[in-house]
Amino acid sequence: MPLKLFKRYKRDGSFIYHYRGTVAGDECRGSTRTADKKIAARIVSEIENRAYKRHLDGPQEVLTFPQAVEIYMKAGKVEDKRTRLYVTRLLAHWGDKLVRDIKPGAIRQSAIEIHPNDSGATRNRQVITPTRAIINHCAGLELCQPVRVKFFPYDRKIKKPILPNWLDVFCAHADPEMAALALLMFSTGCRISEARRLEWSDIDFQDRVVSVRRTKARFERLPRMPQRLLVALANLPRDAKPFGRPESSLRRSWDAVIARAAAAVPGFTRLTFHSCRHGIATHLLRKGVDVKTVASLIGMSAQVLLTNYAHAMQDDAIIDDVFSTQPARGESELKKIKGLE
Repeated sequence: MPLKLFKRYKRDGSFIYHYRGTVAGDECRGSTRTADKKIAARIVSEIENRAYKRHLDGPQEVLTFPQAVEIYMKAGKVEDKRTRLYVTRLLAHWGDKLVRDIKPGAIRQSAIEIHPNDSGATRNRQVITPTRAIINHCAGLELCQPVRVKFFPYDRKIKKPILPNWLDVFCAHADPEMAALALLMFSTGCRISEARRLEWSDIDFQDRVVSVRRTKARFERLPRMPQRLLVALANLPRDAKPFGRPESSLRRSWDAVIARAAAAVPGFTRLTFHSCRHGIATHLLRKGVDVKTVASLIGMSAQVLLTNYAHAMQDDAIIDDVFSTQPARGESELKKIKGLE
């Protein structure tokens, strides 16, 4: 039967028109969000037209960008505040535009319009990546066609990794909370968002493992705690969360420690939370741990590890060794094995 309008009254005596019925074999019901019968009738007529069009031509003919966003959000794809902000800006830009009409070129142009003075990296991260993710998620549900969008070129900045000597100086000038946070992020490869979400129940002092849940890569990791981290965490007060403060508050405390360390140790430089993640990846690779194992430990693919987290050694002596008359490292051992010495 076609959709029928009816009044649904509120406690204060006012009412809103709702609709219900069956269109093209699908049951439809909902609110028109208006008490004006003419407007409600127009809304219901549009709903019926869309339902028939979806039945005859497929869902891709009627799927709007806000509907695609709602589907994406219900799937739990947006968890942090920054991504929600990006999605809010996208909704404001696209309005009720049909997803089928959002072409790759239009997505690139939207990035320029939303971020006219920002870098290619910002446009990629805040516009192209979330727009593509929203549309392709719906494509996976056979609601629309997938989209491929060319990223903007940008100069990749080399993030300096935190290494053990920097970590030692930082911890020497830090309060227990900041020292434990730095040790946690360096030892386990946690992002600051993952560290903030940790509950005390995620820390197993007996088996010496930390359960890192709801990660960016969407799989749980169980990194092992070294003794130094175990002691640092055990000495923290048992609040609701070990590091549950707002990120801005943690950053202020982090920068205060760096200021004290820089005043005491000449040449000590400011590094960020994320430099810890870069640091453990770089340190393990230089220690000779294979790429696959390092990638698994900190929760990423080997390709992403090598592209973004493997930092070259800045050591002029490496090139000097090419023309050195001294045996290369490991050469004498090789000669012994071959019986040449």
